[in-house]
Amino acid sequence: MSGQSLLVPGELSPHRSVPGAIRRPEYVGKPAPAPYQGPEVQDSDTIERMRIAGRIAAQAMEEAAKHIAPGVTTDELDRVAHEFMCDHGAYPSTLGYRGFPKSLCSSVNEVICHGIPDSTVLRDGDIVNLDVTAYIHGVHGDNNATYLCGDVDEESRLLVERTRESLNRAIKAVKPGRQINIIGRVIESYAKRFGYGVVRDFTGHGINSSFHSGLIIPHYDSPHATTVIQPGMTFTIEPMLTLGTHEYDMWDDGWTVVTKDRKRTAQFEHTLVVTESGAEILTLP
Repeated sequence: MSGQSLLVPGELSPHRSVPGAIRRPEYVGKPAPAPYQGPEVQDSDTIERMRIAGRIAAQAMEEAAKHIAPGVTTDELDRVAHEFMCDHGAYPSTLGYRGFPKSLCSSVNEVICHGIPDSTVLRDGDIVNLDVTAYIHGVHGDNNATYLCGDVDEESRLLVERTRESLNRAIKAVKPGRQINIIGRVIESYAKRFGYGVVRDFTGHGINSSFHSGLIIPHYDSPHATTVIQPGMTFTIEPMLTLGTHEYDMWDDGWTVVTKDRKRTAQFEHTLVVTESGAEILTLP
């Protein structure tokens, strides 16, 4: 594996503003969102609005990813995605969610998830996950992907490639009538072939007018995930695979989650709607 030194927190840039005409999620300015009281199965109008939100989130992530290169800061990636979403009339969902200070999550190397963009400079050989969610027309669209920065070692490259494949396999397993745990079963069985850890404490989730509806999508074969998949359900699948343990530590910022053994980790995510025959990806650019 790459011999890169471990990450340390950088400095945060000033708060980025959002034009006043852009609708805010209800949780902005509050310590926590209101509990979601609605259904997990969405109507056709909500799903159509989620297609728009998902497309903007995917395009914003794609635009930010174009700037990934040695010498670029994670804060610069945040700026690009922030401006793209605002230019398209969307609010960056993470900005102000439970106090999160930035418009995307940037998780580098050993960071599992929820890394905060700051003055950290990307290095040749890093891998970096961008997690972007857009809020528009009253709904959210959430996606993430892990990218290679410069010349990345083979072990890390394979981890990224296989984590993407684990998401693809999980999406194909989504069928009405099956239980939610089929998703984690497919991911975990594939990851075990390569000796990868599967993060258990951070999961996929229901999403709609609520950023996190309360529906939990484990990425391991959980005996408790017995909810039956139904057409019209909208949720994310976002497996996090590691080169070592699935256990983690959290930085003092209360957000940045790193592998306990500090080995590298990768993640991919899409927002889906369940159809009569399978699943449609809503976060396509």
